[in-house]
Amino acid sequence: MHERLLNYINGQWRESAATAFQAVVNPATTETLAQTPLSPPGEVDEAAQAALAAFPDWRRTPATARIQYLFKLKARMEENFEELARAITLENGKTLDDARGEMRRAIENVEVACGIPSMMLGDFSEDVARGVDEYMIRQPVGVAAIICPFNFPGMIPFWYLPYALACGNTVIVKPSERCPITLQKAFRLLDEIGFPPGVVNLVNGGAETVNAVLDHPIISAVTFVGSTPVARHVYARAAASGKRVQAQGGAKNPLILLPDADVELTTQIVIDSAFGNAGQRCLAASLAVAVGGAEEIFVPALAEGAASRVVGNGLETGVHMGPVISPQSKTRIQGLIDQGMQEGGEMVLDGRNPTIQGYEEGYFLRPTIISDIPPGGTIARTEIFGPVLGVMRVATVEDAIALVNGGEYGNMACVFTGSGAAARKFRYEANAGNIGINIGVAAPMAFFPFSGWKNSFFGTLHAQGAHAVEFFTQTKVVVERWLQSWERKF
Repeated sequence: MHERLLNYINGQWRESAATAFQAVVNPATTETLAQTPLSPPGEVDEAAQAALAAFPDWRRTPATARIQYLFKLKARMEENFEELARAITLENGKTLDDARGEMRRAIENVEVACGIPSMMLGDFSEDVARGVDEYMIRQPVGVAAIICPFNFPGMIPFWYLPYALACGNTVIVKPSERCPITLQKAFRLLDEIGFPPGVVNLVNGGAETVNAVLDHPIISAVTFVGSTPVARHVYARAAASGKRVQAQGGAKNPLILLPDADVELTTQIVIDSAFGNAGQRCLAASLAVAVGGAEEIFVPALAEGAASRVVGNGLETGVHMGPVISPQSKTRIQGLIDQGMQEGGEMVLDGRNPTIQGYEEGYFLRPTIISDIPPGGTIARTEIFGPVLGVMRVATVEDAIALVNGGEYGNMACVFTGSGAAARKFRYEANAGNIGINIGVAAPMAFFPFSGWKNSFFGTLHAQGAHAVEFFTQTKVVVERWLQSWERKF
């Protein structure tokens, strides 16, 4: 029997009372790694009650003392860096180098959160009226919940967790039921560090567990990353319960290719963006927009480069791309490719139904490129979340910007050019929250917010950096007057 993963509530590892479990499967080998419990709502309540009980003392702990736990966490994550990265590859399928990059970003967020004593500073103004001072302070919001996706099981929880803790909140984390093992290992480190009981909690589960989080009256703030339909559900249901919410949704990230872009560098960057992590990331390029004849330059180069990508088990040396997460994802992606071809797309590089020697049962696709896709077609508008790059043609930069701005998503848009004027115009006019200039994955560093727009994000304050501090604190304004006559009474 495979290991059944545990919940971590009130400083203790506990077996769930769940009656249903979901297999955690290595998507390269189809080996079952563990069983994750689909925890019932009662266990969410236990975690919430424990977090609420721990909140008053944790809030009163000075920020300079709270961050000492984060300094220890950073050190422990560095010491266990390879084990954490390997866990990501085993349960998610991405290459080990990609997993290492993910964990590096996670650690960077812990580092930034260690600056909370400065980042939480308020404002003070003397004599707003004669003898009256006014100031603003930041206080934690209370119990915060983090609902995590499968595609970055090590990084995305740390967009939120260190900031929430450093700001004085207590936390409940709900891992993806598909990829929960990495957080089991991370919580072992949190347990070793010795956070006070109830400050950090982990509850495994599925949709029922998520809804219990969204409805729970004790939980004050919810963060989520996932598809747009689910993000919209999370935002609406949690907000209806009076919670503050950040809900990161889907994306359709266009890369604009101008004829004056450097061919070799641009080709490599676009390939890495489109096919890294098998296209299963919210900043993956899924649409290349060739401007003014650039397709004649770049389509052959992209096809040649993508065809040379080695697909296989992400733990093996020399592999560039691993599998997609599940057989259902593979079937769905291949169906979208079929539909794109039926709508008039031209197959440039076909990655459907590959045979990967030694891993014939794995959930593999090879890089796929489809050119001449119609603007309103499936490949142009659907978040495929797989290793598929659609190519469109437009005449001008203005046409390309109009295409970007006409889409329902606004997570990322990038332009490749040697023209500063074209780059500035794009940066100024493109309606997306993360903009790349000769960059294929415009992923913000930990001290900048991850700024999705439109149907890519529901909320106002984003993950990471100063936005995280704003989200996990509430402002209190104090207006005060003291009279000298009062002092004479004592």
